[in-house]
Amino acid sequence: MVETGHHHQHPPAPAAAGPPPVSSMATSTGTTWTPAEQLHHLQYCIHSNPSWHETVVLAFQHYIVMLGTTVLIANTLVTPMGGDAEDKARVIQTILFMSGINTLLQTLIGTRLPTVMGVSFAYVLPVLSIIRDYNDGQFQTEKQRFRHTMRTVQGSLIISSFVNIIIGYGQAWGNLIRIFSPIIVVPVVTLTSLGLFVRGFPLLANCVEIGLPMLILLIVTQQYLRHHLKRIQAILERYALLVCLALIWAFAAILTVSGAYNNVSVATKQSCRTDRSFLMSAAPWISIPYPFNGDSDIQSESCFGMIGAAIVASAESTGVFFAASRLAGATAPPAHVVSRSVGLQGVGVLLEGIFGSITGNTASVENVGLLGLTRIGSRRVVQISTGFMIFFAIFGKFGAFFASIPLPIFAAYCILLGIVAAVGISFIQFTDNNSMRNMYVIGVSLFLSLSIAQYFISNTTRAGYGPVRTAGGWFNDILNTIFASAPFVAIILATVLDNTLEARHAINERGILWWKPFQHRNGDNRNEEFYSFPLRVGEYIPTRFL
Repeated sequence: MVETGHHHQHPPAPAAAGPPPVSSMATSTGTTWTPAEQLHHLQYCIHSNPSWHETVVLAFQHYIVMLGTTVLIANTLVTPMGGDAEDKARVIQTILFMSGINTLLQTLIGTRLPTVMGVSFAYVLPVLSIIRDYNDGQFQTEKQRFRHTMRTVQGSLIISSFVNIIIGYGQAWGNLIRIFSPIIVVPVVTLTSLGLFVRGFPLLANCVEIGLPMLILLIVTQQYLRHHLKRIQAILERYALLVCLALIWAFAAILTVSGAYNNVSVATKQSCRTDRSFLMSAAPWISIPYPFNGDSDIQSESCFGMIGAAIVASAESTGVFFAASRLAGATAPPAHVVSRSVGLQGVGVLLEGIFGSITGNTASVENVGLLGLTRIGSRRVVQISTGFMIFFAIFGKFGAFFASIPLPIFAAYCILLGIVAAVGISFIQFTDNNSMRNMYVIGVSLFLSLSIAQYFISNTTRAGYGPVRTAGGWFNDILNTIFASAPFVAIILATVLDNTLEARHAINERGILWWKPFQHRNGDNRNEEFYSFPLRVGEYIPTRFL
């Protein structure tokens, strides 16, 4: 792929067989577009970097974007565990610290794509199951219940991490990726973004007066005003999200001070007011997360749900990696690269269990959407953003200030997730768009995966009871966790359908000839450029783990 920033161009790949003759109807209606590996209008790709002052601001923007899911998952789990505002602040600090470490590792020795490693919603159901086990009044105080629950969560994370490590570094996940085609990637990437919204963000509608203006302002500023305000065009194009967030945050503060939320429900106050998070008063000035800050409690039944979540998080990360490769101007990640990244993701989950996080990690789909919004896919920007994550995790008061942003402001995720969904759909250009077989595989995979996941999510209670309710709690946790993930269901359905429905006779239709070179270590000469380790690190790692 050709980088549109300040980089050299690579020689074009050998041309495939020419397309069939264009019908007279097509020529009479205007220009037709041929498939293109490179997205148009990317300003900086994976190797090209903005100036340092632009890089720092863009990195801070990535930090702000990943805060939304971090705070949301802390709000969802800490209070039911028996924690208070101080516990919530500590959990957020630990998540930020580990996200910084895991993101840095992934960009150095993982996929090397510009992806932020944030919290995963796949772990919510297993954690709720653990909370339910400790919710029978066996503790004298809520603080004791919170500590015991956290120890069990940490122990379960440590055990589940080895699933990722084994399937990743053992190349089992890579062997699965090798039978992928662009037909499979379309529903997986698309549902990775849609699945996140279904899981956690309907609550953004609690404050329409905040969320809707944020959406409208971001669209108008980033897509319309920049064409009329030439002097600040670059600012509006790259930093529109920060500008709009500051304006809407100030608007929310005005609504809070003016008493607009005095006579609303408690849930609405906590979502919309700017003074109800209590994180600023609870967070310490300086706190460095450290390993083994409490004894981990390993319970076999609690581990099974976490193991299911670990597999689901691997599927979701896989979809995000393919989307990030397009938005960063890189080739599709080879199978061995995706596999080693899943293994490294397991190492990250192991570290999170040791340091006391509340969930495992996955590639952040909203941050990948930010690559598309700003049209800057630079790896360095994401690496610098890890500095903000670690800094604000250690200096708690400063981090708590930004973590106090009302969650409805993150309605901007609708745009970011939409960009990722569109990137997923763009993979269809490398297949036969007029093939009824391809339409069947993509359509059935999309609709059934979204429907199955929505059924499981809709029929899951706040206490974590899913639709599968047998006598075996561990069995329930695995199935309820796996089938609540649309991307994982899509991998199963699309892989089975695409590899069984006239697979051998439809190699050209499926886009295999274009896809296959990218899935092997030496299949395309650009793979080494985008995905090789820095500073000759690969020379010291066994080939089977690369």
